[in-house]
Amino acid sequence: MIRLDAATVLLQWAAGGMAFCWFTTRRRQVGLGYGWLLRGTYGLMAVGAAAIGFRYGVIPVREAASVLTALACVVGLVVSVVRRRAGVSGQEADHDRRSARVAAMTGIDRDVADRTADDQATGARRGEFPPWLDLVPVAFAVVGLVVAAIDAAPDGAYDTGLSVLRTLVGAAFLGAVTDAMLLGHWYLVQPGLPRRLLNELVAALGWLWPIEVAALLLPVGMVSVWTGSVDDGWNGTLGWFWAACAITTIVLVFVTRAALKERQYSAVMAATGLLYLAILTAFGTDIVARAVLDT
Repeated sequence: MIRLDAATVLLQWAAGGMAFCWFTTRRRQVGLGYGWLLRGTYGLMAVGAAAIGFRYGVIPVREAASVLTALACVVGLVVSVVRRRAGVSGQEADHDRRSARVAAMTGIDRDVADRTADDQATGARRGEFPPWLDLVPVAFAVVGLVVAAIDAAPDGAYDTGLSVLRTLVGAAFLGAVTDAMLLGHWYLVQPGLPRRLLNELVAALGWLWPIEVAALLLPVGMVSVWTGSVDDGWNGTLGWFWAACAITTIVLVFVTRAALKERQYSAVMAATGLLYLAILTAFGTDIVARAVLDT
């Protein structure tokens, strides 16, 4: 019997996505619209998690955490919209540097905005959106995920710890790959965005991969599906499908990083296309295993 708690998965997705939203926006280089996109998307996922939880099996703390996660995403979105006139200091600083470089090469003067002492000292402008607000929904979601993982675990401290590990690492894993794909698309909106931001997300996905795979291999894990100790209902086929997804995901991470080393702008679009595939294989890695193992 394959079972999967959709409410927990959606809350995982929202938690990981918002964590890596902060991971990127803390640089103050990506445009405000990227944050609006992510807060709106993951806020809706948190709403979906709460709705499914209330409808198909209530875990009170998880459902409360889902509601608070959604509200925190909305608060962050509203604050960012209200403070939009302050702009993004890092993005504008990059623009100024590029303008100065063009002026030096061509002799054509370009307007460069004056920076206040506050900008120069802290890298942030007064009234600018504070990226730490994106960690508030993450904090709420983590509480709900821990409780949900404990509720799903069999008896025993080992099983409980393993369930919590799989849930939290899975949240980060799904969030990293999703945000990397969305950020890749954002380069169409903001072509001058440094590639470093996308490279950081892809690198984070690469570091999370061995932890994710190891957590799903620990007993009782996917090895038990291969040996037949755990019946997947398909004579072990899902176990091998999981292995193919896991291997393909890390291969795509390396290929994406290689693509981003190319100088042409089209390399970013190629990397984004590879990340589309990585989302499919990453979700197969996490969700197929947790469905088969019922964790």
